[in-house]
Amino acid sequence: MMVEVARAEGSFFYTPEGKRYYDLVAGVSVSNVGHANEAVVRAVQEQAARYMHIMVYGEMVEAPQVEYATRIAQLLPGELESVYFVNSGAEAVEGALKLAKRFTGRTEMISMRRAYHGSTHGAMSMMGAPEGEEWKGAFRPLLPDTAAIEFNDFDALRRITRRTACVLAEPVQGEAGVRPPQPGYLEALRRRCDEVGALLIFDEIQTGLGRTGAMFASLKYGVTPDIVCLAKAFGGGMPLGAFVARHEVMDTLQNNPTLGHITTFGGHPVCCAAGLAALNYLLDNQVVEQVEAKGALYERLLADHPAVREIRRSGLLLAVELGESAKLYRIMELFKEEGILSDWFLYCDTAFRISPPLTISEEEIRDSAAIIRRCLDRVS
Repeated sequence: MMVEVARAEGSFFYTPEGKRYYDLVAGVSVSNVGHANEAVVRAVQEQAARYMHIMVYGEMVEAPQVEYATRIAQLLPGELESVYFVNSGAEAVEGALKLAKRFTGRTEMISMRRAYHGSTHGAMSMMGAPEGEEWKGAFRPLLPDTAAIEFNDFDALRRITRRTACVLAEPVQGEAGVRPPQPGYLEALRRRCDEVGALLIFDEIQTGLGRTGAMFASLKYGVTPDIVCLAKAFGGGMPLGAFVARHEVMDTLQNNPTLGHITTFGGHPVCCAAGLAALNYLLDNQVVEQVEAKGALYERLLADHPAVREIRRSGLLLAVELGESAKLYRIMELFKEEGILSDWFLYCDTAFRISPPLTISEEEIRDSAAIIRRCLDRVS
């Protein structure tokens, strides 16, 4: 049964008949500032009235791009200050992979098992093997010289060598079912990349813009990559992505060939205006500072239910593990009846997702958790 959306506001969306649903997916961590956020809507309307698409290749100076890139560069760690806007997360990954090969002159690219980075050819090539073969098999041949290692496996880091152009990793694995890094793992990954001269790329498409309880997961876990990929919440609800690197790395796209990477709509001024408005809302209202407590509250309210095997969490990104896919599919039906939108994970169909707008209130958390517990009672 499909659910038609008539309107959305805050942590909810409504059907044409007026039935209310808690949105505990937020467009897969897109709607971090809530639906119909007034600041974002106003920014979109005002920018659309000024100008929309002109040209984004660099011949024009467009204030929304400049202002947003400047603000993002100020907030990212280290020297991550050169922002290349694209349209989506997959495009951000594609650009980052090209950049790593161009800068290092190497070809091998390593990802993690049970990783998801997008559905375009290059991003799909980095979909964690062998699990990703279910999706990749129909589209081969994909990019050559790729390999996958196990996330959180310290010994597997030896697979990264002087042939390796880059290692692409989510600081918290999303579609694997919310798998945070073990203590010291990201630091060890960073050291190994430094030892062999490989670039470390963080896919922060889902973890960026406050989802884990810090503005970026790289700040939460204290490890700075060479390139970071952003999208989802980055556009404030509009389609926008970016890959960001230090100037020394990014500048290699400017020559040999001259147009090393181009895009027609990347950095669309309306999308940049929306993203900047959403970012400013997070900062002005200290939303990110409240994320850890909100995620911990969900965990406390649900962890003791007998149907729950485990809760894996980073900030307001949670996987509630039921242990059986049949229970997961059943609770999805119950959620729909009771007014909850959740989801499972690409590589984990035994846990359901909780990733609401970061603006969700304590009262809404308690109410939605009570509904979830009622549904869990019926699958125990």
